[in-house]
Amino acid sequence: MHDLAMAMPHVQRVEGTRGRPVYQVGGRSFVFFRNPRPDAADPVTGERYPDVIVFWVRFEADKEALVADERSPFFTTPHFRGHPSVLLREADVGRLGYDELAEVVQDAWLARASPRRASAWLAAHGLPTPD
Repeated sequence: MHDLAMAMPHVQRVEGTRGRPVYQVGGRSFVFFRNPRPDAADPVTGERYPDVIVFWVRFEADKEALVADERSPFFTTPHFRGHPSVLLREADVGRLGYDELAEVVQDAWLARASPRRASAWLAAHGLPTPD
C-alpha cells in the first residue's frame, strides 16, 4: 500500500498524529492511517480498531459501490457520513488483489490531485479525462 501511494506523482509522505503516515498530493491528503476512534470498533468486544486506513473517493457512487459489496473489506461509519472516503483495516489489505488495491490508491490520488495533475496522469496512462 505504501509503495502504491508513493508511486503516484507529486506525493509527499508526512507524519500524522502518533507517527501514522499521511500521503498527500499538493498538500492534500488522499490516504491516511487513522488513530483508533470509537466509531470504528470490533462489534463483539467494542475494542477500537488500531489499523484503519482512510482512502478518499471522487464520487459518492464509488463509495457506495465499495461499501455495499458484502465481499468487500471496505466500510464506513456514521462519522464519515457525507465524507468522500472509505475505510479499510490494515488487517484486511490481504483480502484485496494487487490491482484492486492499486486502483483504490490511484482513485484516491485522483480525488485530491489538482485537475491539471489528474488530467496529465490520466492522459499518460491512456485513460479518459473526466468532463
